[in-house]
Amino acid sequence: MTGLINFYKPPGMTSAQAVAFIKRLTRTKTGHAGTLDPEAAGVLPILLGRATRISEHLMAMPKQYLAEIAFGAATDTQDAQGLVIARGDRYPDLDSLRAALPAFQGAVSQLPPQYSALKVDGKTAYQLARAGKQAKLQPREVWFESIQVLRAMPNQGFLLRVRCGKGAYIRTLCHDLGDALGCPAHLRFLLREESGGLLLAGSRTPEEVRVWAEGGCKTDQSMLLPVATALGRLPRVQVPDHLLRPAINGVALPIAEFPGFDKTNQHQALLFAGERLVGLFRRAGDLLRVDVMFYEPESGKK
Repeated sequence: MTGLINFYKPPGMTSAQAVAFIKRLTRTKTGHAGTLDPEAAGVLPILLGRATRISEHLMAMPKQYLAEIAFGAATDTQDAQGLVIARGDRYPDLDSLRAALPAFQGAVSQLPPQYSALKVDGKTAYQLARAGKQAKLQPREVWFESIQVLRAMPNQGFLLRVRCGKGAYIRTLCHDLGDALGCPAHLRFLLREESGGLLLAGSRTPEEVRVWAEGGCKTDQSMLLPVATALGRLPRVQVPDHLLRPAINGVALPIAEFPGFDKTNQHQALLFAGERLVGLFRRAGDLLRVDVMFYEPESGKK
């Protein structure tokens, strides 16, 4: 069983619990493509079987969130579940917030929160934080493609739509906006609307997944999205018949044999043999080298 589930993670479930839930139901190797905070909800791509090999590729793809920033208090976790560490009443208005956003778009330096899943000396930062210790975290560059203010909310809040790249923390964005505007702030609500091209509208609830799995997921794989669908932004190229055997054996292929791809500026491509996905390949000079192999012999063949 290989493919992806566009899983709707409800509030209160950790990403690890979501993986364990589906692994228990499907009895298949399972992973996810991008941690979602326990109290957040929304799209969590769940990878099954050989699809777990594309986790890093999916995590590098854009994500979109609906987030509520709340002014007036900062917390140690930078969200509504933490302890208040600062208060203020210089509440910004809508125009002030919009004027502050350009400085946070594009490539920005962001210091990850102490309560995060980042590892330091073999322990996660949040484990150290809960023990009263400070993890030695370093600022890192993250990418915010767009930040929109949708409307004002009750109790000094504003609803934002944020589109960003890998490694960006929305709660840290809210905290940093509070610093920039002179009024402590935190993340009150977070919903992931898109991850790796998977949309909230097509996500499946835990109950839907349970019913599907108990109904016979080994024979009915209708809930699984193909790997090629998840990587649909990449060009598709056909491998010539005389290169199929070298390709599935992991031999680097002359890029000149793929004239359509050779003329693009793309660095990766999905290689197909007819309708069958061979693998994810990357450009390396004049060659195409395998990144992830998906080809499996048809039943009864070797």
